[in-house]
Amino acid sequence: MEKLQNLWSCKGGFLQCLIMVYFWKAVSAQIHYSIPEEMQKGSFVGNVAKDLGIDRKQLPNHGLRIVPTIGKIQYFAFNVNNGHLQTSERIDREDICGEAEKCILKFQLIVESKLELFGVEVEITDINDNAPQFLPTEWKLKISEAATLGDRLLLPRAQDPDMGMHSIQNYQLAGSSHFSLDVQMEENGIRRAELVLEKGLDREETSIHDLILTASDGGNPVRSGTAQIQVIVLDANDNAPVFSQPIYEASVMENVPIGSTVCTVQATDQDEGLHREIKYSFQKTTDKYSKFFLLNSTTGEIILKGTLDYETSSLYQLEVQATDGGGLSDTSKVMVSVTDLNDNAPELAVTFVINSVAENSPAGTVIAILNVQDRDSGSNGEIKCSIPNNFPFQLKQSMDSFYSLVTDSVLDREQVPAYNITVTATDHGNPPLFTSTFIVLQVLDTNDNPPLFTEPSYTSYVLENNPRGMLIFVLNAKDPDWEENARVTYSIMEGVMKNPPLSSYLSVNSESGAVYALNSFDYEEFREIQFLIGAQDGGSPPLSSNISVTLFVLDQNDNAPEILHPSPPTDGSTGVELAPRSSEPGYLVTKVVAVDADSGRNGWLSYQLVKATEPGLFTIGLHTGEVRITRFFLDKDALKQILVVLVKDNGQPPLSASVTVTVVLADSIPESLSDISSISTLEDAQSDLTFYLVVAVAFVSCLFFAFLLVLLALRLHKWRNSHLCASGSMNFSGVPVSQFVGIDGVRAFLHSYCQEFSLTTDSRKSQFNISKTDNSDTLTNQLTGEIKDPIQAAEDLNLNGGELIIVQQAQPVNTDWRFSQAQRPGTSGSQNGDENGTWGRNSQVEIRNAFKP
Repeated sequence: MEKLQNLWSCKGGFLQCLIMVYFWKAVSAQIHYSIPEEMQKGSFVGNVAKDLGIDRKQLPNHGLRIVPTIGKIQYFAFNVNNGHLQTSERIDREDICGEAEKCILKFQLIVESKLELFGVEVEITDINDNAPQFLPTEWKLKISEAATLGDRLLLPRAQDPDMGMHSIQNYQLAGSSHFSLDVQMEENGIRRAELVLEKGLDREETSIHDLILTASDGGNPVRSGTAQIQVIVLDANDNAPVFSQPIYEASVMENVPIGSTVCTVQATDQDEGLHREIKYSFQKTTDKYSKFFLLNSTTGEIILKGTLDYETSSLYQLEVQATDGGGLSDTSKVMVSVTDLNDNAPELAVTFVINSVAENSPAGTVIAILNVQDRDSGSNGEIKCSIPNNFPFQLKQSMDSFYSLVTDSVLDREQVPAYNITVTATDHGNPPLFTSTFIVLQVLDTNDNPPLFTEPSYTSYVLENNPRGMLIFVLNAKDPDWEENARVTYSIMEGVMKNPPLSSYLSVNSESGAVYALNSFDYEEFREIQFLIGAQDGGSPPLSSNISVTLFVLDQNDNAPEILHPSPPTDGSTGVELAPRSSEPGYLVTKVVAVDADSGRNGWLSYQLVKATEPGLFTIGLHTGEVRITRFFLDKDALKQILVVLVKDNGQPPLSASVTVTVVLADSIPESLSDISSISTLEDAQSDLTFYLVVAVAFVSCLFFAFLLVLLALRLHKWRNSHLCASGSMNFSGVPVSQFVGIDGVRAFLHSYCQEFSLTTDSRKSQFNISKTDNSDTLTNQLTGEIKDPIQAAEDLNLNGGELIIVQQAQPVNTDWRFSQAQRPGTSGSQNGDENGTWGRNSQVEIRNAFKP
């Protein structure tokens, strides 16, 4: 300390060096520095970056700065270039801390990169920058000449705002031998000087004694101040005023109005006359208190003349002097304490805040750091910060007056996209005062929701034979995320169809979710399609979901019935059914079996006998297709009966197919062969007749067309001769209608009725083939019933070893069509066939054995 004082003395009293006493870190993250007062602006205080362990090169990245203090002067600044803490204002310890023993300035440092706060304490040490001073510098004291030796007069006290050794340490008196100086130490450590009478006074000899009182401090160099004391010797006044109590205490509210009486002091004097009159006055020790209080010199009332503020000063110490008319006086102290009121609302400042946070941020994410202060004291200065309870946030007190606003749970933007957080600071006064601030926080979206379809599954229907590009249905998926995370694209994932692939039939619009048909569907090819459609959002990484779609293909009547039995000819011949001539009515001759690839009503089949050689001889079941005999055979009945059966479905419009069934009436196989031969001869003759008929019809038609051409030429010639060219068109109104008769009347003759019976003979085998008759090119079969010509066996019979071979009926393509015993085709309803409804091998063997020699 002596070295420091020597340095100050060498520099003429001005601070020329920087002193850093020490620094330390407390458990509560406090950094302590110590500097002397009156340092120049920009002086070094401490290396904060080094003390915090931060590399000086990385300082700009850490965002280290001083948190500003609300309503107070910022005496320090942080240099981000070198990490040093420097003074930014002139620091006067006496102005800042007054008479406090220790003067400590506190502030906070924040590291924004780590969101950490560090408290900093800078202790301001006192220097001897103030000399002792008397206010005023001239004093007048009165003493009676009757004063006895040892009487004391209180001398004015010098003021020195410095502390410790730099404050007043000694008083010295010069100028008179009648008085001596007695310096005493009071309980509060303040030295008090009193003037002691050492020699008797004689007013007639010396009425005024001029003394010089010097007060000096303990600094180096020593500073001092002087006051001129004028002691006036009075006539004898042997009683001094006496206060009723040595110390007066008063307590007032800080909101007491100006002009109110704070306290009343009272002193009494036992003298009489002028020496009894007492005047009250303040001891002029400081100007600070004279701004707030006024003393009535007559009554002793202390009146408030200024507004009190507990936050500025909570205690006022006044010294009151009572002086009588003879110059004797007494002093007393008045202690005025100010009671605090809750007149200051809390001060709330946002030190750090972020305006947006991702919704997947973990709980405990710091949103803001707030600084709260209240200038009141006691319970009026106790502050509680709060936020609404229904928000997923909480306030944590990190240091004395700092709170951190952090998330209490994971946020969900889809539920609440933004928060307007009201932070309220409330004191504990009565009534309580509060201050609020608003923090607006936007919740940023993350891709945490996959697209969800509006339905658990989709089912749609489409008619077969649909046009290409037809819209089938539209599906929709919702994504509660935002912008790109909510943009949904659709795609067909997979399906049960492999060949051909599903992509050749269906397509989905990736943006709208509309499903289109790329090709026409065929109900007979497949009846339903099951596939998955995926919906994927545009997030990173993207999220997706799938949904099952079932597409049912509805049937249309687009397939005509297919006749399985009798089977279509493969070698130009038609199968023959045998019916014994002795058959009774109801005898089952055969059964027409047909299938339809359509379903439902479109696949319901009905059978009709549209043409027969002998009408009324045969009947067919409407739904069974069984051909039965309705009456007994007659001799006039033709041996070969041609039946045309029409099979029609129940669709709209209905589709149909026809088949020609040849029934031979014979009791035995050889007989049937001879009958068939005779029928073939007759059919050959009929075939020649048909040929001649067609030629005749063609010749008549040619003559008719020639006649029309000649008539037309004559009409044109007559029209030209009649100068009718101006009409611009021909008029055939004069032509008889009969001249335009068409040839529809003779079209029926153009149809040919073709039947082929082939009996070939060789040296080994005899084969019997009957070809299927096409009813589309035949005439009515009424003429065939009258044919009775003999069979030309030599031309049509082919014998191979005396064995007759009948070609076996082909199996149906669809093996799923099965018939009951009554529905199976054959010559009798009781005849056993195989499971596919065709003739059994037993029937074929019997026929072969019948024709063996």
